Amino acid sequence: MNDENIVKKVCKDLGLTYKQLGEAIGYSESNINKVASTGQVSNQLKRAIELYLENLELQNKMKDCEDLQNILKRLTERG
Repeated sequence: MNDENIVKKVCKDLGLTYKQLGEAIGYSESNINKVASTGQVSNQLKRAIELYLENLELQNKMKDCEDLQNILKRLTERG
């Protein structure tokens, strides 16, 4: 995520408040606010955000797989 403020970018992209992001990754709202305003992101916070994004992506893929499974099940039941 280069020089862009990862906290601001993630909150904007996902439509989250700083409080919501903090709750999702185990950080306080005040800590997230501070990082958003200063841009000084610790390695731990950056990694927590990266893992959160990875988790969201995997959840979406899992949902897609479940949807596909349900479609296939309905198609085989018709046959």
